[in-house]
Amino acid sequence: MRYSEQIKQGKIFIYPTDTIYGIGCDATNVESVEKIKEMKGRDKDKPLSVIAPSVEWIGENLVVDCDLDNYLPGAYTLILKKKNPEFLKHVASGDSLGVRIPDCEFTKEIQKAGVPFITTSVNLSGEPFAVSIIDVKDEIKEKVDVIVDVGELNGQPSTLVIGGKEIKR
Repeated sequence: MRYSEQIKQGKIFIYPTDTIYGIGCDATNVESVEKIKEMKGRDKDKPLSVIAPSVEWIGENLVVDCDLDNYLPGAYTLILKKKNPEFLKHVASGDSLGVRIPDCEFTKEIQKAGVPFITTSVNLSGEPFAVSIIDVKDEIKEKVDVIVDVGELNGQPSTLVIGGKEIKR
């Protein structure tokens, strides 16, 4: 079965990005999103970011305050104001949402699914980032549906962009 079909079924993935390994699912699937927060031991009110299915999707749902071509696709997370504060409230309860389009092969599978996809590091909250599948705790691996292993990644988290200003993490 193709990854794009599994995404639409609400499966939870450990997957590669252009930075580090992430854990994610269809961001519109509330149950799967809550499972990810639980797996990471993450505060339910702490916002998550999404991988956008397209640049057009970003413009339709978020207020774009910078030139997207400067950052996407790439190792950036743009923090943009939501057009509708209720949009993906279970992902980010505030009035903004972090959005990415990583420059990697797996992003193409997400785009085929046509839905926003949760993107957060696959580590437990407060622990080091995973640059390879070996770095991922077994307790997390056992709870996901799909693991996409492409070997070791570069290990630097994405740069935040807020109001057109870059903030290294």
